[in-house]
Amino acid sequence: MVKKLVLNLFASIIFYTSIPLPYINGLDFQRVAYFAPLVGLMIGGILGLCDGGMNYLGIPVLTRSALVVSFWIAITGGLHLDGVMDTADGLAVGNPEKRLEVMTDSATGAFGAMAAIALILLKTTALIEIGDHRWLVLMAACGWGRWGQQVAVACYPYLKPTGKGAFHKAAIRSYKDLLPSFFLLLGLSVVIWLINPQKLVLSLAMVLAGSVISIITAAWFNYKLGGHTGDTYGAVVEWTEALFLCVFTSF
Repeated sequence: MVKKLVLNLFASIIFYTSIPLPYINGLDFQRVAYFAPLVGLMIGGILGLCDGGMNYLGIPVLTRSALVVSFWIAITGGLHLDGVMDTADGLAVGNPEKRLEVMTDSATGAFGAMAAIALILLKTTALIEIGDHRWLVLMAACGWGRWGQQVAVACYPYLKPTGKGAFHKAAIRSYKDLLPSFFLLLGLSVVIWLINPQKLVLSLAMVLAGSVISIITAAWFNYKLGGHTGDTYGAVVEWTEALFLCVFTSF
């Protein structure tokens, strides 16, 4: 059982990131969505280490934040950002029946480019405004972003018979499959509170903001399209991350 869990985690890391891992024969990618929030915490932790290292070297916060966001895109291979662009191009079409057709086109349109620029600006400027506990906020943002993807998988129909996100339905079948990742992210907030009891408000805000933004983002794309695709799964991840960071500029 432990070996199977480790192999599934390796498959999830390979699927969702560009982190170089040794070749393993016979990996099963059907369960990758189940481990997505855990992979998100790993990505956030790596970003936090990079941010801390640059801070130690004296790199100014503006440059540091831009480099963190750039590395954020690189470590995911642009997988989710590509979904943002394709989704934006599809939603820009007035005829709902043609939206999925436009989203499958590999060419990036004007609305897709604008959405990507807006999202990168939001993440960068929000990080600039977050002075303390940046590594914790990065971990929480990446974790809750991928929990939002799980919400979209569990609660809404998949709009294509086949596609790069169709097999996620086999891993996340109901709201019960959302609970392990939810408690994992809740545990992150509890750890923050245990380390520093004065940060109770911060801990509660992470859970409240993360869960609410994840649910609303997944529901909004379902409202606009009548379901989800692999592209909208990526869009949910990215927009949840960006909005989460924007909310945390208040703290």
